[in-house]
Amino acid sequence: MINPITIGSRGSDLALWQANHVQSQLKELGVQSIIKIIKTRGDKIQHLSFDKLEGKGFFTKEIEDALLNKEIDLAVHSHKDLETNPPEGLIIAAVSEREDPSELLLIRKESFDSSKFWGLKENAVVGTSSSRRKSQILLFREDLQIKDLRGNVPTRIQKLRNGNYDAILLAKAGVSRLNLDVSDLQVECLPKKWFIPAPAQGVLGLQIREGDYSMKKILNKINSSSTQETIKVERKILNLFNGGCQLPLGVYCEKDSNTTKIWVSILKPNQNHPFRIYKENSSAEQVVQLLKSELEGGEKVFISRDLNKGSLFEKNLSNQNISVFGKSLINISFNEFSELPNTDWIFFNSSNSVESLKKHVEYLKTKKIAVFGKATNMSIKKMGLGSAFIGEGTPSEIADSFAKVALNEKVLFPVSNRSLKTVQSKIPLENQFEVISYTTSNVEQEIKGYDLLVFTSPSNVNAFVCFNNVNPDQKVVAIGPSTKAALLKAGFKEIYNSWESSELALSDTVMSVFYT
Repeated sequence: MINPITIGSRGSDLALWQANHVQSQLKELGVQSIIKIIKTRGDKIQHLSFDKLEGKGFFTKEIEDALLNKEIDLAVHSHKDLETNPPEGLIIAAVSEREDPSELLLIRKESFDSSKFWGLKENAVVGTSSSRRKSQILLFREDLQIKDLRGNVPTRIQKLRNGNYDAILLAKAGVSRLNLDVSDLQVECLPKKWFIPAPAQGVLGLQIREGDYSMKKILNKINSSSTQETIKVERKILNLFNGGCQLPLGVYCEKDSNTTKIWVSILKPNQNHPFRIYKENSSAEQVVQLLKSELEGGEKVFISRDLNKGSLFEKNLSNQNISVFGKSLINISFNEFSELPNTDWIFFNSSNSVESLKKHVEYLKTKKIAVFGKATNMSIKKMGLGSAFIGEGTPSEIADSFAKVALNEKVLFPVSNRSLKTVQSKIPLENQFEVISYTTSNVEQEIKGYDLLVFTSPSNVNAFVCFNNVNPDQKVVAIGPSTKAALLKAGFKEIYNSWESSELALSDTVMSVFYT
């Protein structure tokens, strides 16, 4: 191996950050290097949108040619730019640790509206040239106007500051790696399982000649095998769509113990909304087969919730010709309070608990707010407030996490008369204050003739059992562990777990049941 080696890179700020990052890693191994800047077609072409460029070699071909011609010894790429079928004679010898693959929504302060989904004002103009991003943002907000956006990361952000857009969508990894100051903007980090990133987003691909064994041996020392394992699934799904860029495709994979979890969003031809699906322990081939299949239509789903206008659950399923009937099986009555205890924290375990104290906004402004899950957090945002703690995971995991955050501090819990008190159990008695802010009672409702039942709380399960016979073979979906426990106790056997306690996750789970 020649020392120093030559690293090939594009000339943008982000590409050079990536090349310098790898250069630093090699230096720690005692390998000296120089960086050679190579201009690609993607850098020269400014009239095409990114979805027509990414993944097709527009940002990589000239660099790969230089590698094949031995003008450079190592190429550093954004992995998502690489074609899924590499040129003959080249291999990806290593990948980096994955930067957070989430998308950032950067919003001009004057265009921010905390009461709206994602904090965007009505009819906001959003900049992106990615059809994947466009299809997904419109799923959540059909009123938005999309306008093409090109240029490197700093250039795109400056275009936002200049007032060309109300907001823009960017990969969080690029902003983080360049350590850009965006404090003058409202920054919304979109959850990667909600707004699904491009395959291998946030990962660097280190490319060498196939026969360069000495280089491969060195790069193996900085390779992230765990990242390699998950993006292999994402890239395989992309590959099975013949490159995938003809279709706006988002894929995210993660491994949890022995479980492989895959989230996919794809806008199919002649459809206006993306098709989403979530699968566990399925191969890339199985997932693609499901994505290419179609339901017969006419499936009927019951959900134990009164659905609001624009409900993501109903929208996602009705787009696939699935009929949805939403009806809460419990009545809710909110209680009135003249005053509330003085505490450091207030913990909301549901949107109902937030609703129960909506008249006490001034009181809430003086407290640190903790919430259970993203849906509850969105209810807080609609009130113009922010959350200092957002619990994710199972109730017991959230309880453990919050107990560490609120150590030795006083916490108010506004709860229903049927609260399971999971979080309270982790807080010392002298530090917890509880108010029954709303009460629930069962609603008599006959539920029959549905292909799938979706339950959103243990109380709804208990109400169902009071007025309906349980068919053990009925397929049911549980919003969380407590609801699953109630379903098991009721006698249901075929229970599917939502990956999160939100309507979006519930709709993903319903699709995974029907697409098997």
